[in-house]
Amino acid sequence: MTDLSFGIDNMSCAGCAGRALKALAGVDGVSEAVVNLAAETARVRFDAPASPAALSAALATAGYPARQAETRLIVDGMTCASCAGRVTRALEAVPGVLSAEVNLATDSASVRYLDGAVQPVDIAAASTAAGYAARPQGDTPPAADRKAAEAETLKQATLLAALLALPVFLGEMGGHLFPALHHWIAGTIGMQAWRVIQFVLTTAILVGPGRRFYTLGLPALFRGAPEMNSLVALGTLAAWGYSTVVTFAPGLLPDSAQAVYFESAAVIVVLILLGRWLEARAKGRAGEAIRKLIGLRPQVARVERDGQPLEIAIDAVAVGDVVLLRPGETVPVDGTVLSGSSHVDESMLTGEPIPAAKAEGDSVTGGTVNRNGALRLRADRVGRDTALARIVAMVEDAQATRLPIQSLVDRITLWFVPVVLGLAALTFLAWLVFGPSLPFAVTAAVSVLIIACPCAMGLATPTSIVVGTGRAAALGVLFRRGDALQSLQGVRAVAFDKTGTLTEGRPALTDLDVLAGFDAAEVLRLAAAAEAGSEHPLARAVVEAAAARDASPLPQAHDMQADPGFGLSATVEGRAILIGAARLMAREGIDHDALTPAADALAARGRTPLYVAIDGRAAALIGVADPVKPTARAAISALRARGIRTVMLTGDTAATARAVARELGLDEARAELLPVDKPEAIAALQADLGPAAFVGDGINDAPALARADVGIAMGTGTDIAIESADVVLMSGDPEAVVTALAVSARVMANIRQNLFWAFGYNTLLIPVAAGVLDPATGLLLSPMLAAGAMALSSLFVLGNALRLRAMRPAAAAHPTPAMAAPAAAPAE
Repeated sequence: MTDLSFGIDNMSCAGCAGRALKALAGVDGVSEAVVNLAAETARVRFDAPASPAALSAALATAGYPARQAETRLIVDGMTCASCAGRVTRALEAVPGVLSAEVNLATDSASVRYLDGAVQPVDIAAASTAAGYAARPQGDTPPAADRKAAEAETLKQATLLAALLALPVFLGEMGGHLFPALHHWIAGTIGMQAWRVIQFVLTTAILVGPGRRFYTLGLPALFRGAPEMNSLVALGTLAAWGYSTVVTFAPGLLPDSAQAVYFESAAVIVVLILLGRWLEARAKGRAGEAIRKLIGLRPQVARVERDGQPLEIAIDAVAVGDVVLLRPGETVPVDGTVLSGSSHVDESMLTGEPIPAAKAEGDSVTGGTVNRNGALRLRADRVGRDTALARIVAMVEDAQATRLPIQSLVDRITLWFVPVVLGLAALTFLAWLVFGPSLPFAVTAAVSVLIIACPCAMGLATPTSIVVGTGRAAALGVLFRRGDALQSLQGVRAVAFDKTGTLTEGRPALTDLDVLAGFDAAEVLRLAAAAEAGSEHPLARAVVEAAAARDASPLPQAHDMQADPGFGLSATVEGRAILIGAARLMAREGIDHDALTPAADALAARGRTPLYVAIDGRAAALIGVADPVKPTARAAISALRARGIRTVMLTGDTAATARAVARELGLDEARAELLPVDKPEAIAALQADLGPAAFVGDGINDAPALARADVGIAMGTGTDIAIESADVVLMSGDPEAVVTALAVSARVMANIRQNLFWAFGYNTLLIPVAAGVLDPATGLLLSPMLAAGAMALSSLFVLGNALRLRAMRPAAAAHPTPAMAAPAAAPAE
C-alpha cells in the first residue's frame, strides 16, 4: 500500500470536499481517502491499479484538480540514452511523481509531481539510489508563499470589483434613500442610460473579478455536482439576467416588474470576494504553526569538502557529510558531534529553556540553535528522515485526519447544495403564485441561493483541527492521529509507566549489600560487565557505578540474554551471572532468603532492589533509585482535579510501587507486572471506568500504548513506543499529559461551537431569506445582505477556530523540591 498527501485546488465548501473525496474513493485500488477543506489537502492510501496519475485524473474530472508542482534536477553520471532511461524509470517509480523527462544533453531532469506528496530532495534520492547522483536545482514556492499569493490575488480582485460596484451601489441604493438623487439621475443621465451604465459596470465585474465563480460553479452544475460557486453563479446570473431583460427588452415583462437588480449582482460579488480574501488570510494563519516548524529548517549548510568549507543548499547535504556549525547558527541536519563543544538551544523540541551542553559524541537535532561554540558534525539523517521533518509529518498527518464528528457533517453537506437549489426554486414558484410581484419572487430566490453557503459547515471541523494540532505542536504535544483529539476528551483513567515516564529514567546505584564469601568490588565488576550490553536504565546505573570505582576496562560478557520483567543472564570470565528481580531468582531456583530483609528495607525507602547471583549462588543485593520528575506530582494532582483516575503500572516490587504512589498522590499502583500484563491492566481499567489512556516510553510499553484508547508516548523514549502511540509529548514532561487533555477539550468545544453556529445560521436565515417573515413583518432579506451574512458566517467560524492559537500549557502548581525526591527504578 502507498500513502500520499497532496494539495487540491478549487475547493470552496464542504460539498466540494465531499465530491473530491467521492472522486478519490472511486478510483480502483484506493482503500482509504481523506479530504481536508481547511488545509485544502487530500490523503490517500492505495495500491495497484491506482496510481498518482489516476488520482489526479479523477480529481480533474470532478473539477477539483490535484495541485501539481515541478522541480528540475541536475543529474550526474549519464552517458547514453540507456542511462537516461534508467533515471526516468527510477524517478517515475517515486510515489507521487506524475511524469519525468530526462535530458541527456543537459544532464538534467524535469519532474512533475503532486504538490505535498513528495519533496524534490526525495525525488533526487531515487536517482542517486539508481546510480546517478542527482540534486535539486531549485525549490518550488513554499505553501506559505502560495497562500500569501492567493490572498494578494483575491485582494486585488476585491478592490477592482469594489471600484466598479461603487457607482452602481451609490446610484441605485442612494436613489432609494434620497429621492433627490434619483430625480437628479433621471433628469441628467436618464433612467435608460443609467441602466445601461449599471449593465456595463456589473458585467465587467462578473466577467472580470467574479469570473472565478462561473468558471468553477457552472461546470460543476452541469456535471450534476453543484457546490458553493454554483450557488453564487446562479444567484448573481439570475439578478443580472433579469435586470438585463428589463434594460434591453422591457416589453417581455409587465410594467409592475420593471425593476433592475444590477447592484445586487455587483455587491454580491464584492462581498463574497471580500469574504474569500479574509478567509484566505485566516487560513494562512491557521497553518502558521506548520510554517514555523518548517521555518526552523535553514536553507543552506556549510559542509567540509576536500578539507575546505563550502556553502551548499540544505537539500544537497548527504548522509555522512561533515557539517560546520558556527555560534548562533541553526543546526541543519540530525547528526553527531565530531569535535568542538557548545550549548544548543533545544526548546523547539523539548520546551526546555536551558540550552543543553554538547561535546564530541553527542547527538544534535536539526532546527535547534547552536549558542556559543563551533561544532563539526557528521550528518546522520537528512531530508525527510530528520526529527524536524518527522514532527512536521506527524502534525500534517493529524491535520489531515477526519474526526468521527465530521461524518454527520459530511452526510448533511453532500445533499445540502441540491436541497438549497430546490428551496430556491420552490421559493421562486411560491412567491410567483402567491406573492406581490415577479421582482419579489426573484429577490427571495436569489437571497436563498446566496445565503445558504455551506462553507462554514465545511470549515467548522478541519480548521479547528489545523489550528489546534498546530498550537499543540508548539506546546510540545504532537497528535500523531487527529482522531485522538476526539478520543482524549472522553478519557476517564490515565495509566502511567514509571521509569522514564514519572521518573527521570536516570537511576543511580545507592546500595550494595554483599553476602559473606563474595567481594563487593568483584561482584560489581562482574555485574557491570553483564549489564554493559543492555540499554535498560538500570544497566546504565550499574555500569556507571562500576566505572566510578574502577576505571579499568570491563571484561567481555558472552551469551547475554535479557528477559523483560525478570532481568538478564550472561557469562563473564567463565562465570554464570544472573541479575534481576526476586522472581528471576525464584524461577532459577536460587535461594535468596538471606537478602530478602534488605530488599524489603530498600523497597520501603523507595529503592529498587536487584538481586545478583554468581554461579548459581545468591551473591549481593543492589539498590537503585530513580528521581521522580519535578512536575510529576503536579500533573497527577491536575488530572485528579479533572475527575480522572490515575494509575501506575510497573514491574517493580509492591513495596516500591506503594512508596512512589504515596509520594506522587496516585489513586492506585499495580506492581510486579510483566510487559504482557500491562495491556490486560489497561483492559481492566476500560471495563471498570471507560476509555483509558496509557503514558509510557519504553519498548515494552508498546503493547499497552496500542491497547489503550489513547496511547501517549514520551518523546524522550524509544522509537517503537512513539510509533505505537497516538500522542507524543516531546518534552517528556508528565505535565504535558494535562496539556494534551486540555487541548483536546478546547478543540472539541471549539468544533461544537463552530458546528452550532454554522448549522444554526443556515437554519435561521434560510427561511428569512425565503421571505417567511414578510407577510407578518414585511421583512425580506436583500441579496446584498444575504451575501454579507454568508461571508460573515465563514469568517466567524475561522475567527473562532483561530482563538485556539492562544492556548497555553495547562496550569499546574509547580512542585516543591520535596517532590523531586528519588524514587525507585523498576525491573520493567
